[in-house]
Amino acid sequence: MATTLHSFMDIFDTTFGEGPEAVQLKKIIIPIIQRDYAQGRKGADVTRIRERFLDSLYNAVIEKPITLDFVYGDIDNEGNMTPLDGQQRLTTLFLLHWYAARKGNIAEAEYSFLKRFSYETRYSARYFCIDLVDYKPKLKTTISKEIINQAWFPLDWENDPTISSMLVMLDAIDNKFKDVPNLWERLKEKCITFYFLPVKDMGLTDELYIKMNSRGKPLTLFEHFKAELERQIRSLDDGLANRIIRKIDQDWTDLLWDYRDSGNNSSEDNIIDDEFLRYFKFICDVICYRQNESPLGRSNDEFDLLQRYFSPKCPNAIKNIETLERFMDCWCKIPGYASPTDFLKSFMANKHERGKILVESRFSLNIFEDCLRAYSDKTGRIRQFPLSRIVLLYAITTYLQNVDKVTEDDFRRRIRIVNNLIRNSEDEVSDRTDRTRMPAILAEAHAIILTGGIDESIENNFNVSQLMEEKEKIAFLEANPNMEDILFELEDHFLLNGQIGIIGLENLTYTSRFESLFKCSLDRINCALMAIGDYGQVERNKWRYQYGSTYQVAWTALFHRSANSGFENTKKILISLLAANEEFSNEALKKISDDFLQECENNNVFPFRYYYIKYREYRPESFGKMHNNSAAENPYMFLVMQTKTQLSQNSYYPYLKAADDSHLSKDDMGQRLIFGDEHIICNNSSYQRRRNEDDSVVETIIIPQNEYGIDTEDRITILKNYIKANF
Repeated sequence: MATTLHSFMDIFDTTFGEGPEAVQLKKIIIPIIQRDYAQGRKGADVTRIRERFLDSLYNAVIEKPITLDFVYGDIDNEGNMTPLDGQQRLTTLFLLHWYAARKGNIAEAEYSFLKRFSYETRYSARYFCIDLVDYKPKLKTTISKEIINQAWFPLDWENDPTISSMLVMLDAIDNKFKDVPNLWERLKEKCITFYFLPVKDMGLTDELYIKMNSRGKPLTLFEHFKAELERQIRSLDDGLANRIIRKIDQDWTDLLWDYRDSGNNSSEDNIIDDEFLRYFKFICDVICYRQNESPLGRSNDEFDLLQRYFSPKCPNAIKNIETLERFMDCWCKIPGYASPTDFLKSFMANKHERGKILVESRFSLNIFEDCLRAYSDKTGRIRQFPLSRIVLLYAITTYLQNVDKVTEDDFRRRIRIVNNLIRNSEDEVSDRTDRTRMPAILAEAHAIILTGGIDESIENNFNVSQLMEEKEKIAFLEANPNMEDILFELEDHFLLNGQIGIIGLENLTYTSRFESLFKCSLDRINCALMAIGDYGQVERNKWRYQYGSTYQVAWTALFHRSANSGFENTKKILISLLAANEEFSNEALKKISDDFLQECENNNVFPFRYYYIKYREYRPESFGKMHNNSAAENPYMFLVMQTKTQLSQNSYYPYLKAADDSHLSKDDMGQRLIFGDEHIICNNSSYQRRRNEDDSVVETIIIPQNEYGIDTEDRITILKNYIKANF
């Protein structure tokens, strides 16, 4: 026997072999040893495979004929063919031909060959195939519902996995082919064919046949993907296809082998499939961004990506395949390093180390492995591999693909620039279908790695202020190379994250003082700064103010340039504090605050800063936010906020809370003290006692102020004394 090309119709009329060994095929029998029909199972992966297979069959019917590769099997002396490989395809073709016959009202004599296809896996599947051929559906509702409602269909057949899978496939076939005219005639024209190769011609023994069939495992998603990738590339360039498949099987498998078990050491996860596909998706996203587009809103399915970027339908397919090859190859042999892990750890750290960039402790240093483990995965709407990591990984791969053009020392300096930009461009590193910065950001990162400079021709990429700062640093280090270590040390401070504008290149000698200061109590620092001057910043909305707190997040916001007004004033006051001492302690900071309070009390002058320092209630916690929508006219009317952006029931006027916290009304967002049927509110220069019923004023308590509108008596003491005397 030899390999021959057949359609599902004509194979039943074919004689195989010659002479006395010739035998005519009479039946196709799916043997008991075979697994159940699976192409109609439910589940994302199977649905995807089913839809793709039906798409191929559909295109063959209406456009270009298709050959479904090899079907392997054995034909006994009675003419019974048992498939070794091809069961799934043959079953689907059986169902498609049945559907075409019934849809086209074909005479029984023409489709009678369908009765020669049988399942021996279990009696129910066998008799279902027999009954199905005889059944004439009305095709007015879903085929599966019609069949299940027939008297010849026992209810327990729904529990047969092969039958249930066939029903799903029949519905899918109907959905795909219901509008195709002359379907039966097209099938007769051999628009769908396959090669049949007898097992004996392959030299396979019965023992091997049993072993192959008892594997019991369908092809994996990756195996289907790999076959489709090869097919698409081969349609473009045979030599390129051979090279890529060889690398997948050898070089790239060797590369990914150490990451194959997802870190769980499970014997059930001893393959590189998922890791390869995740990195493949990263490369596809890069290709998309390089085309000045966004992948958002598009399918993230591996096969859809393959069609979009690597098939003959894509005009840049060859270029994209070469991109895939470079992005994989660059990790295989890194000059001077035994593995990607060794390379990455050589320039990345979770705390400041000379010659390394700083990576947040929540992220793995092995960004390559992180990509293999988590790319495209989400927790809710949160990416497990965020955009910032995409940019960093892209910058690293840019270097690895250009090791012949960029020295390692240059790379270490340049990746720090990129990392600084990433860490200070949280709002800018974004991806939107209507407006994405990612193409420009990747282009800027690429330029920095290759040239060491900022490409100002690339618009709308990283944060503008940080780009300017990095450009200044580049020039500064060219003139002052001896200052590199101290600059990088300051960049890596936990409050600065690469942005040093709050200190400035002109004040780098204060680096050790800054580190000493922020080893002290944050509350002590807060008070000491306020003793020097009102260091707060007003946000763009003109009513929300940023101060420090006992939380790091407040200082980080304060020390990074933004749309806030007052950054330079904050810097001026901070530098004044740093200039006061070479080393800082809580005691030293307390003395600065105490000296200021004493001066105010001696002079009977009580500005807002006095209250802020003296009374703990004035200093905001958490985000360091305060509210005042008319600070120029009412400098004392600051509300302390407990949230980042909005007032809440936990907000409060600090004067009221400091005077009598027990009567502070949360229902009024801390803007009243409630005493029975009366309440007290505060104004810039007075308190008012009012009735709850009609809000009428019972009494006004004046706060003495000088000609500059500054209190001359402690307003907290005034209110405490009044409450004590009247309630």
